[in-house]
Amino acid sequence: MPAHRIYSMSFASVYPHYVTKAEKKGRTRAEVDEIITWLTGYGPGDLRAILDDGSDFETFFAKAPALNPARSSITGVICGVRVEEIEEPLMREIRYLDKLIDELAKGKKMEKILRAE
Repeated sequence: MPAHRIYSMSFASVYPHYVTKAEKKGRTRAEVDEIITWLTGYGPGDLRAILDDGSDFETFFAKAPALNPARSSITGVICGVRVEEIEEPLMREIRYLDKLIDELAKGKKMEKILRAE
């Protein structure tokens, strides 16, 4: 899928897929939300507003209250590409989130996912 199509997708259209992926592996919506909060600084009310207003990924990340500086420690492969080698900033942010959700679904402990250890 071309990058411009991903950017223009609403975050709300993808969010349920993040939750489903996590829940299929015994994880929770609350954990998905915790990851999003850690990565972006959105609080629960802010996240609900973003989901309700249909913001696209570009807006979702552009309006993020506080992108976590520790996100640069997210490494590994997602969708066949090493996250740390993605040059386009918005695509890298999207793939950081994808990688964190993937780690959640694979059963990693939240402390590891949120780079607390």
